[in-house]
Amino acid sequence: MERELALEIVRVTEMAALASAPWMGRGDKINADGAATAAMRAMFDSISVRGTVVIGEGEMDEAPMLYIGEEVGSMNGPEVDVAVDPLEGTEIVAKGLNNAMSVIAIANKGNLLHAPDMYMEKLAVGPLLVGKLRLTDPMEVTLKKAAEALNKNVSELTVMILDRVRHESIIKTLRKVGVRIKFLSDGDVAGAMAPAFPEAGIDLYVGSGGAPEGVLAAAALKCLGGEILGRLMPSDANEYARCLQMGIDDPYKVLTMEDMIGSEDVIFAATGVTPGEFLGGVRYLPDDRAETHSIVMRAKTRTIRFIRALHYLPNKALLNK
Repeated sequence: MERELALEIVRVTEMAALASAPWMGRGDKINADGAATAAMRAMFDSISVRGTVVIGEGEMDEAPMLYIGEEVGSMNGPEVDVAVDPLEGTEIVAKGLNNAMSVIAIANKGNLLHAPDMYMEKLAVGPLLVGKLRLTDPMEVTLKKAAEALNKNVSELTVMILDRVRHESIIKTLRKVGVRIKFLSDGDVAGAMAPAFPEAGIDLYVGSGGAPEGVLAAAALKCLGGEILGRLMPSDANEYARCLQMGIDDPYKVLTMEDMIGSEDVIFAATGVTPGEFLGGVRYLPDDRAETHSIVMRAKTRTIRFIRALHYLPNKALLNK
């Protein structure tokens, strides 16, 4: 992929973030997501790729745009797989909470896993723990291995997990061994990325979340030098069959980074909608301007760019339609 794409796709996440930000705190996650999706789809027309959405807003009959299989981009340039979440954290925006962002990952065609819309068990870590933990180990063993590798006591570890009833058993174990827990209300991609940012103070991300978000997190962590392991959790025969239809021969196998994003280059971009662990949210300024904070990364070079941009809103035609 051409390196210029890294700076091109961040314009797409910026537009989606700007479109959804006015819905913050209004209690309407549907319109917030719709605004982000429409802006992202429209902005894609200016990006020089021949892209195919492999992770998006749903099947063709479920989503009017950015549906799985939709072709996006100017149709000039490299063929790429596209994974998007126009608004990661719709509930967050509706409630005016932290860690909502707009997210994109792109890779050469055929590299991104066509992840079905179901839960995935996850274990995400930063660079110091890459290759040192196994998803199949009991949680107590995982924590002990992590503490030893980080030269910490188990009680000094901080583990992030989504605050969900389904995690009751895991949380009970975490309490039993005495680690610090940081609960996340929503924002599965941001949560999985957190261990790769030392300033976030998170050692591991555990629990289950959306499988498509797992692929997006894998793209980010490859650029950051971290790691995520995943395992799909089909809840019934229909979901199991769905995995097989999407080319996943063994739905219960542990998925590595290579399984999820391939072994080639990948580019990841995200723009904050509300303030988060490592990105600021959209901030409105005098004189019809808005400030955005984005991150854009490329796995091949491991370059990580944080971009602060000031936008003159009257000149954003896509926002004023």
